[in-house]
Amino acid sequence: MEISSFPPFLTSEDFSQFYSTPYPELELNPSPPRRRRIEDDKSTGIIDNLINNNEIVNPTTVDLSSVKEILASLLMVDDDDKQWLMDKDLIDANHESKAKTTNDYYDHTKGHFSEADTTSDLKQRTSNKRARNTSAGSGPGSGSGSPERTTGGETVRRLWVKERSKDWWEKCSHPDFPEEEFRKAFRMSKATFEMICDELDPIINKKDTMLRAAIPVRQRVAVCIWRLATGEPLRLVSKRFGLGISPCHKLVLEVCAAIKTALMPKFLLWPDDVRMAQIKEEFKSKSGIPNVGGSMYTTHIPIIAPKVSVASYFNKRHTERNQKTSYSITVQGVVDPNGFCHLDNTNL
Repeated sequence: MEISSFPPFLTSEDFSQFYSTPYPELELNPSPPRRRRIEDDKSTGIIDNLINNNEIVNPTTVDLSSVKEILASLLMVDDDDKQWLMDKDLIDANHESKAKTTNDYYDHTKGHFSEADTTSDLKQRTSNKRARNTSAGSGPGSGSGSPERTTGGETVRRLWVKERSKDWWEKCSHPDFPEEEFRKAFRMSKATFEMICDELDPIINKKDTMLRAAIPVRQRVAVCIWRLATGEPLRLVSKRFGLGISPCHKLVLEVCAAIKTALMPKFLLWPDDVRMAQIKEEFKSKSGIPNVGGSMYTTHIPIIAPKVSVASYFNKRHTERNQKTSYSITVQGVVDPNGFCHLDNTNL
């Protein structure tokens, strides 16, 4: 094959497109000189191979510089394509790796929560089954608070109640319990205690229900009297009487309200003229002072700081003496020669 001449049908402007890269924003950045030299060397080698293979018979008649530029441009475009493909493969590989990692994490998290839900459901079913077995297997002698009882040949379900010891209260309420021991414990005689129970019975008496038996009136009054007489914490009061802490707290409030409603108007009265004359004679016989209608005394009752008007209940003397912030109410009472209170004036 003989090529006599190479027509100049391509100019530098015509093949300038071969210099452009797939990325237009990189066209302003020319290729480095080293890369240009490498491409020129490659194009020179190609031309030499064409001459050696007799594909170009007369090299002097061919514009070898133009051929070199064309071949160098083609090689640069081919290298850019290869680099772009390599970058694309790398980006795809990174994307696949990240997607796989995300999917694995999602599957792991989903499995963890599924396992947690299964465990929670299993625990709930086990707890419900255990509760049913306990309720079904409990009997009058099983120590679970007698959840069943028979009434007229019919079994009635009852609420489960924690079994607590009532030995101390049963011992104190027994008729053979010594009078002196009872007075030391409750700071009153048995007769006074029974009188209070009889007076408050219509107000605080409760009836038995299908769920549980009501607390007797005597035990209700005893809880309140013991709490007022000793100031013992409710936690110890509940253990002593075999009741819960919350029921003991409610009993103290209920019995105190009943005492104020039923007993205070009946017993805290100013004496009439006949009784006042007797009191004056008794005071005169004991002290030699005439016309004394009663002995008056004022004391402080410690209380917990109220939520309203706290400063009105602040006790400065007790605070300085006890080195602790104290609050109290003042109670003023008038008693006869026998110590019976006729009237009180409480600063509420």
